[in-house]
Amino acid sequence: MSKVRKILISQPNPPSGHHNPYADMSKQYGVETDFFQLIRLEGLDASTFRKQHINPLDYTAVLFGSTLAVDHYFHLCERLRIQVPESMHYYCISDAVGNYLQHYIQYRKRRVFPAADHDYMSLLPTMKRRPQEKYLMVVSDNYNEALIQQFKEHGITVQPAVMYHTLPVEWPKEKPFDYDMLVLFTPQAIMSIKHNFPDWEQGDTKIACLGAKTAEAVVEAGYHVDIQAPSPLFPSITAAIEDYLEKNNG
Repeated sequence: MSKVRKILISQPNPPSGHHNPYADMSKQYGVETDFFQLIRLEGLDASTFRKQHINPLDYTAVLFGSTLAVDHYFHLCERLRIQVPESMHYYCISDAVGNYLQHYIQYRKRRVFPAADHDYMSLLPTMKRRPQEKYLMVVSDNYNEALIQQFKEHGITVQPAVMYHTLPVEWPKEKPFDYDMLVLFTPQAIMSIKHNFPDWEQGDTKIACLGAKTAEAVVEAGYHVDIQAPSPLFPSITAAIEDYLEKNNG
């Protein structure tokens, strides 16, 4: 089995001053890590959003899965000339997303409800205590329909509202695509690769995926997954990659 020498991390390079686990990996295993964001998000304009026939003011609560979802919600409301009421409740995938709301609202705990362990289902007890609440979820055009169904199975209706598109980033023509391993974090990442390199064959290239949905997208695209996290053995994608390098790079 050939050794891994060059790895594509399909994320932006970590900001200066932040811990970069891939830098530690590079030193320990003698690999080159290259960062490149394969996808970009583009917010909908007001006229495109209106085609969904959704009025944000018809809802008493908003669900956010990321800080980008927060940005797109408030920016779109501004384009629609909607004044978000102070009574609005916010259900967030994490404390970090909840805290980010302070960029747009006066933060009050009784209005912001963060999920535990990045699991929306941990919010169910709070949501069930509010049977009159009407929920709007800010999503991209390739949102997780299974999650909406999961809420429904618990007796909670959540209306998805597409407020931004996920689009492939054009690969620079002068940049070689010669990696021994691709690390993918979203299902759309493999679609970006197919967009940029329609004739690309995986060959000996290893593919590492974060999340089951990402892995499913890779297989559906006709490739195979070599590394997947989280798993019972590896809670993080970096831990899974390090284990692979330890076994194969020596």
